Amino acid sequence: MASALKPEIDLTARCACGQVTVRVAGRVRSMFLCSCEDCQRSTGTGHATVALVAIGDLSVTGETRSFARSAHSGATLTRWFCPSCGTPLYARSSRAEALAMLPVGLFGADAAWFAPNQLIFARSHHDWDVVDDHLPRHATYRDEEAR
Repeated sequence: MASALKPEIDLTARCACGQVTVRVAGRVRSMFLCSCEDCQRSTGTGHATVALVAIGDLSVTGETRSFARSAHSGATLTRWFCPSCGTPLYARSSRAEALAMLPVGLFGADAAWFAPNQLIFARSHHDWDVVDDHLPRHATYRDEEAR
């Protein structure tokens, strides 16, 4: 049985126009909030809500487009989205090629399992973006000792 910290999920979601379907079936590896400037641009808000899953646990049907860019870490971050409606679908980093980053809001009402355990890239977090004070905050990526 999956722990509350790393739940086992089997969910399907669609983009806003319904042309792309995303299914994830497997254990969530991590759940966090990210306030890096790229996530702020991608979401149009102060942070992204992210669930990490193994790339093999993710299946996507329908036409997608992607955009790759160099991240501040030096890694290449690639985000996939629906070319018709622009809905963000998932992202991947060259730092962790075996994982997919899912925008939790994609799952709407089926996202009750999400429980973030940290805020990363707190150095670019805005005071107006209210985040629960109990979450550990890391200036960039989480310290190795905290993993």
